[in-house]
Amino acid sequence: MKVSVDRSLCYGSAECAHRAPAVFAFEDGYGVVRPGAAQAADDPRTREAVREAAEKCPSQAIAVTEREG
Repeated sequence: MKVSVDRSLCYGSAECAHRAPAVFAFEDGYGVVRPGAAQAADDPRTREAVREAAEKCPSQAIAVTEREG
């Protein structure tokens, strides 16, 4: 799973950091993907939390793509 936050869309609700704190952080007023979070996003429970964070993001700033292979 690849996860990214488009900072030009994010307006800082911090929903992502609350829903999936292993993957997202809240820095300088914006949601960001934690360094090394790709490994955490491979856990099934975390994957579900990341998908939920993307769906519930009020600014639709989170992109989630499945890895091929």
